[in-house]
Amino acid sequence: MNRLFQAVLVASATLALSACASSGGMASAPGPATGSQQGERILTDGEYVSAVERVARSRGVHVQWVNPPQRRFPAGLASR
Repeated sequence: MNRLFQAVLVASATLALSACASSGGMASAPGPATGSQQGERILTDGEYVSAVERVARSRGVHVQWVNPPQRRFPAGLASR
């Protein structure tokens, strides 16, 4: 009887924990990004990239950008 009670207790605890883990659904999904404005463009920050590469070149180091730094520009300034 004791083993049966332990088995039932372990099974019910397992079911309860698995139900808690799967109840997130869409409520836990990230919402839309805030701060993004209509017509805003995200472009590579050329000024920063050239400054870093200039310093690296003077020190004899080669820079390879994997994720180049980006900057947000309003729609009117992005076309320049």
